[in-house]
Amino acid sequence: MKKLLSVLLVMFLLAGCGGKESSKAPKEESKELKKVSVVLDWTPNTNHTGLYVAKEKGYFEEQGLDVEIIMPGETGADQLVASGKSEFGVSYQESITQARVQGVPLVSLAAVIQHNTSGFASPVAKNIKTPKDFEGKTYGGWGSPVEKAVIESLMKTENADVNKVKIVNTGDSDFFTSVKRDIDFAWIYYGWTGVEAELRGEDLNIVYLTDYSKKLDYYTPVLATSEKMIKEDPETVKAFVHGAAKGYQFAIENPSEAADILLKSVPDLDEKLVKKSQEWLAPKYQDDAPRWGEQKLEVWKNYADWMMENKLLEGKFDPEKAFTNEFLPE
Repeated sequence: MKKLLSVLLVMFLLAGCGGKESSKAPKEESKELKKVSVVLDWTPNTNHTGLYVAKEKGYFEEQGLDVEIIMPGETGADQLVASGKSEFGVSYQESITQARVQGVPLVSLAAVIQHNTSGFASPVAKNIKTPKDFEGKTYGGWGSPVEKAVIESLMKTENADVNKVKIVNTGDSDFFTSVKRDIDFAWIYYGWTGVEAELRGEDLNIVYLTDYSKKLDYYTPVLATSEKMIKEDPETVKAFVHGAAKGYQFAIENPSEAADILLKSVPDLDEKLVKKSQEWLAPKYQDDAPRWGEQKLEVWKNYADWMMENKLLEGKFDPEKAFTNEFLPE
């Protein structure tokens, strides 16, 4: 799945946006498509389906764009977008919040999923049903301070002690292998790992963040760009967001066909997992929002407040500059 947080440790100077490799010829000779790229946050999965649909169905082309979907590699999506090496990227509210207080002006353009679907998962046999049950257990994560802070904030609601949790860095290890060998619980997104557990017939207990704190109901993932891109080429930003919005709307209304498009684009993915994940995720993309992608100031402010409370932000954060709804279709 994806890394839950990409912490930017260095500041990047925003450079000009260069052209990208051509992925297909323009439909009309009279109108050459503008080449741009969007870099994913992780390996392709159903969080990204709308992008693949928009490319396959020609929604980006309708907007005059030739969009290349690229993998992040060793350099994360945020870094590539901040440095101007990619015009757009798949990011998270967590990392954009930290980036901005470090002077890296990334901007969220659309919420891919309206509510946080993540939680701390464990096999039922581990008997971890509430944050109190984290005591005496081993958590496997990515070594980010945010992980311990989230665990601690949940445990505080039940007067539990985070110091009684052993936290180890398991990196990108497979969840199902890790919980049978090294750890007791891990942070997952139900739409992918939870669905995979269903297909495997493995019962999980999941402690969802949003069940314990409204402030942890943040946008993850999001589509992002740089302030420089918005200032210098707002028409391209609008075109990209409109194309992506149409792709995600198609995925909402046609999850099975959208899954087929993702599988055609990335044939190495597990067909059953993609199909079931897409069916589960389709209503979650927009959920209770008036339109796909829309973001609320309250959500950005709440999460930043939580980070400040947990001493995870060093610097001033202006939530109004961290996101925009202006490029979404009406």
